[in-house]
Amino acid sequence: MQIRDDSADNSFNNLADWKAAVRKKAGKLNFDQILEKLRAHAFDVTPSTKAAGVLVTKHGSGAVLVASADKAAPVAYAVHPGVLVEGRVARLLDRGHQKFIKTNQLEIPATASQLHAIHRFSEELKQLTGDIDLYNTSLGTTSDVYLYDRLKGREAV
Repeated sequence: MQIRDDSADNSFNNLADWKAAVRKKAGKLNFDQILEKLRAHAFDVTPSTKAAGVLVTKHGSGAVLVASADKAAPVAYAVHPGVLVEGRVARLLDRGHQKFIKTNQLEIPATASQLHAIHRFSEELKQLTGDIDLYNTSLGTTSDVYLYDRLKGREAV
């Protein structure tokens, strides 16, 4: 009785195919291709009327994207992710003890559901645009403005 061991040969061929596939670099997407990719993943993509760029929305949150001059990242933020208030992206303000949703007209305390929506939107957007994912942003929602009471009166010169 003769035993053939073809499994070693097959695994070697699969390994060689895998190495060839890894060697191929995926082409970088341009700004328009990224917008099409976002549309394909149920993001609403419309020209922004309030800021230069494209308004991208989903989950009640949004951001304004522009084409980046940097070759490594084809997308940059004109307006960072935030919750949508009256069709505009509101800023997330951190006052140390609580986060607030801030627009030109109002400032209201942020709810947990709003923070979850912003975080979910940001994570999906980073994944689809190929943006880097930093440890601190993966832990939760980060603000783009920090105003603490103990720093009042010590504005930067």
